[in-house]
Amino acid sequence: MQRSRTFTWSDPMEGATQARNMPGQAYLDAMSAGTIDFPPLLHTLDFKVEGVREGQAVFSFQPQEFHYNPIGTVHGGVITAMLDSAMGCALHSTLEAGAGYTTLEIKVNFLKAITIKTGILKATGRIIHAGKRTALTEATLADETGTVYAHGTSTCMILR
Repeated sequence: MQRSRTFTWSDPMEGATQARNMPGQAYLDAMSAGTIDFPPLLHTLDFKVEGVREGQAVFSFQPQEFHYNPIGTVHGGVITAMLDSAMGCALHSTLEAGAGYTTLEIKVNFLKAITIKTGILKATGRIIHAGKRTALTEATLADETGTVYAHGTSTCMILR
């Protein structure tokens, strides 16, 4: 049986341009409030922003068939994207206007298989350490009972 999925998105460069002139938390708050559109990746992978506060970000998703790899589980790239989103936004929430960041390294441990039967998963990202030029972040991907399915760490370069 064939399945299909349709979604729309806005020009991602409009929000990216605004991000350069706003403190990180204000930019993320504007997305949550709907005054700046979320980036297309969130629509593509059907991720939701649960909340962002200074130094912490929480994303969620309901595993779906379109997340699957060839062996019938959620693709590791989807899991990595979820963790990366939470870690990146946790860091971005602390940046001043005009600053940005880029990921230098990401490491993910996949602890349990994820399928459509797993239920809603939340990635919680936080900052372990932020210096002048680099930051170390981490995120866990867990279900509603607290069972951890994946854990990631990321080293980011802060661009000022």
